[in-house]
Amino acid sequence: MRRALRVTVAILGVMAPCAAVADSSLASDRISVTGNGSTLTGTSGGGGGALAWLHNFDPDALVTLGAEHQKLGDAQWTFGTLLGSLSREIGTGRYSFYAEGHEGAGDDGPHPLKYHIEAAGVAATYFHKLSLLVEARRIDVETTHGNLPKVAVSYLWTPHWLTTVSYADSAGGNLGTQLTSVRVDRYSSTVNLLAGGSYGRASPTIIALGIVSPGHILREGYAGVSKTLARRTDVSLTADYLNLSGSKRATLTLSFMFRLGSLGARR
Repeated sequence: MRRALRVTVAILGVMAPCAAVADSSLASDRISVTGNGSTLTGTSGGGGGALAWLHNFDPDALVTLGAEHQKLGDAQWTFGTLLGSLSREIGTGRYSFYAEGHEGAGDDGPHPLKYHIEAAGVAATYFHKLSLLVEARRIDVETTHGNLPKVAVSYLWTPHWLTTVSYADSAGGNLGTQLTSVRVDRYSSTVNLLAGGSYGRASPTIIALGIVSPGHILREGYAGVSKTLARRTDVSLTADYLNLSGSKRATLTLSFMFRLGSLGARR
């Protein structure tokens, strides 16, 4: 309970400046619905779903409230999500500040487990092309705990091509995680495409509950496609393949984002 309160206070701290000067004519709302199915070595696999409400106070200020349930192998867990982000022009750059919390519980079959993940970060964009991100993340899931700071660099080569490279290295606790990731995004007027992968060492709990692996060597690849339908609905499909020291998981995720409109857009 205290953890959830601390996360809420942090997110309210991020959102307070925009709430005080919010223009209702620029506000908008969206509903996100997501479902997924997975296979996992030695098990019957699993699946899950999520529902979230996203509210923009204006184009630069967002709060998200959601809930998610997942099942994989013998494990199942449910958690709520609260996220706040705020962007501002400062000098020659554009800075985005965010904080998020995922709080819940579940079980791995016979034993109950806790699920607490909190994060905060800042991203800076310069010349509308180069972006730098620094993030601090705290993980307390089942018997795994520790901090996982991350840095990322993104570059928009053209209006259609974006590449991102990131590195995460655990500090303290028993996460034992060092991950390097690469992602490429392709934007167009018809569909958007993405592809990427990760390699390194990772705690099984960070990847997904239900995975048991002694070696923790991670190889991951994913690809996805998204498209806007009828101007108010975004649909995306993502396929992800993960090999964690011989424990293999394949996941297919389908997401819908429904725009509920804004007063400003109707003027």
